[in-house]
Amino acid sequence: MRARQRFNVDELAPWLLPAVPEGSTLPAIDWRAMFSNDYPVEIEVGFGKGMHLLHAGTTRPEVNFFGIEIDRKCQLYTAARLAARELPNVKVTCADAFVVLRDQVPAGSVAAMHVYFPDPWWKRRHRKRRVFSAEFVEQVARVLMPAGEFHIATDVEEYFGVMQKLMATAPAFAPIPPRPATEGAHDMDYMTNFERKARRKGMPVYRTAYRRA
Repeated sequence: MRARQRFNVDELAPWLLPAVPEGSTLPAIDWRAMFSNDYPVEIEVGFGKGMHLLHAGTTRPEVNFFGIEIDRKCQLYTAARLAARELPNVKVTCADAFVVLRDQVPAGSVAAMHVYFPDPWWKRRHRKRRVFSAEFVEQVARVLMPAGEFHIATDVEEYFGVMQKLMATAPAFAPIPPRPATEGAHDMDYMTNFERKARRKGMPVYRTAYRRA
C-alpha cells in the first residue's frame, strides 16, 4: 500500500465520499453536486486496487466513475492513486455496495455498472456474503437508466454460472455481446489486478454483459 503513504486522509478528501456517522440516515447521492458536471455516471462494485477505475477515469474524461469497496485499505490506496494523477472524474467510497445502491443511488441515474472478479467466498457457509444475489440484481436494475449496461467478469466458473442463472431470471435485462478483451500488452490493458494474474497464468476469464430494457 505504498501509494497511500504519500498522502494523508485530508489530502485524499476530494476523491472520497464523506463517511456517514453510524445511526444516521444515508443521504441520497446528487451526482451533479458530487462531480460538478452532468456527465454520465458509471459505478464499479468491489474495485480492489482500482486498476479499472484508474484506467477508465484517465481514458474516458467525459464520464464520471464511482467506486464502492468494502475494504478501507483498498479505498485509501485507490484514492491515493487517483490523487497522484489528479483525476477529477473518479470518486470512491468504503461501504456495503448493496446498501449504497439501495439507499443512496437515485433510480435510473447510472449509465453502466461494473462487477469484476468479486470475492467467491468459497466455503458454503460463507456464500451468503457474495455480492451477487437476486436482491443485488434488482438494485442494479433500479439504478440503471434505460439501455444502461451491466458488465460482469470472474475467473471462477461456478460463480459465473450463478451469475448467469440470476441474470436469466431478471426480466429487466437482455444479454449483449461483451466487449472483446485486449491482449494485455501492458498492465493497463487489464481491467483489474485479478484479471492480470489470471490471464498471465493462462486461466480462463468468464465475462458477460447485459443491457437494461
